[in-house]
Amino acid sequence: MSVKCRKWVLKSHFCGMPKREDLDIVEEELPPLKDGEFLCEAVWLSVDPYMRPYTKNFPPGSSMIGGQVAKVVESRSSNYSVGDLVVGNYGWRTHTVVSDSVPEAAGGRSKLSPTLYKDRESTAVGVLGMPGATAYFGFLNLCTPKEGETLVVNGAAGAVGSLVGQIAKIKGCRVVGFAGSDEKVEYVKGLGFDEAFNYKTMGSMSETLKKACPKGIDLFFDNVGGEWFETVLAQMNTFGRVSICGAISQYNAEEKPKGNYVSQLILGHQLKVEGFIVLRWIKEWPECFKQMSQWIAEGKLKYEETVTVGFDNMFDAFLGLFTGANIGKAVVKA
Repeated sequence: MSVKCRKWVLKSHFCGMPKREDLDIVEEELPPLKDGEFLCEAVWLSVDPYMRPYTKNFPPGSSMIGGQVAKVVESRSSNYSVGDLVVGNYGWRTHTVVSDSVPEAAGGRSKLSPTLYKDRESTAVGVLGMPGATAYFGFLNLCTPKEGETLVVNGAAGAVGSLVGQIAKIKGCRVVGFAGSDEKVEYVKGLGFDEAFNYKTMGSMSETLKKACPKGIDLFFDNVGGEWFETVLAQMNTFGRVSICGAISQYNAEEKPKGNYVSQLILGHQLKVEGFIVLRWIKEWPECFKQMSQWIAEGKLKYEETVTVGFDNMFDAFLGLFTGANIGKAVVKA
C-alpha cells in the first residue's frame, strides 16, 4: 500500500534568525515497498543547532535534515520487523522508506536495544545518541582531562554542555559553566558544577573568569565561539586543551563578526586547539552509550529533555534553540 508522508522543506535559505516562512510542510506519496525495504513512522524527532549552518549546503526545496526515532510499521525486510524501533537520519518527515541495501552506517540507522533504551526511547537522539557521543568523545578524546584540572564550558545547560560538565566531574575536574538564564544556572549547579554563571548578567566575561578560575583554565569546551573563544584562550594555562564543538553565537549573524587574532595566544600558551565532527568516532558510539548508560544507572550522569508535542511544531522547537527556550536536549514528540 502507498503512504502519504508529510515533511518540512526549505523554501529559502535562512538570513539571520530562522523564520517560519523560510520553511514549508509538504506532502508526498511514498511508493509501495519492494523486497528488502521497510517503512518507518517517526516517533521522536531531534532539533539541533548544527541544522542552522548546514542548511546553507542544500538548495531550496530540500528536506530539513535531522535524526529521529521511528517505528517500523510495514516491512519486506528480513532484518527489520513491524514494531521494531530504529534511530536514523531521516530528517523532518513523518514516514520514511528504508532499504536494507544501504549500509547501516551510511544510512545513519540502527535498531534500538530494548535493554539500553527501555522506557527512554527519546534518549536515542539525546544522551544516548549523537549529542551524548559529542560530549563523550569531544571532551575525553580532545581535552584528555586529568584529575584536578579546571574546565570551562559554555552552553552549559544544553544537550552537550550539560553532559560535558558532568563527565568532567566524573573524571575529577573542577568545572565552571556558563548559561543564559538564572534558571539554567540553577539547573547546572544541580548537576554538580563547581561554579555557574548567567553570561547575560555577569558583567565582564574576563573578570568573571579570573575570579572563577584563580589558577587559570586547563580545559575549554566551546559550544559558542565568538568572544568566548578569544577571552577564554587569554586565560588558559600552558599546554591547555581546547575542544571546539560549535559556534552558536555566530550561526544567525548576518555579518561576520570582527575579532582579534588568536594565533599568538595559542602559540604563547602552547595550546592544543581542535575542532571536531563526532562522526569520526561513529564505530565507537556503542562503547560510549554503554558507558553513559552505566553512569546514568549509577546516578553519576543526569539529563533533561525539553519536549515539544506535535510534528507541526517542529519549527517552534528549532527556533527555541536560538532563543534559549530549552534546557538539556530539545526533542519533538510526533
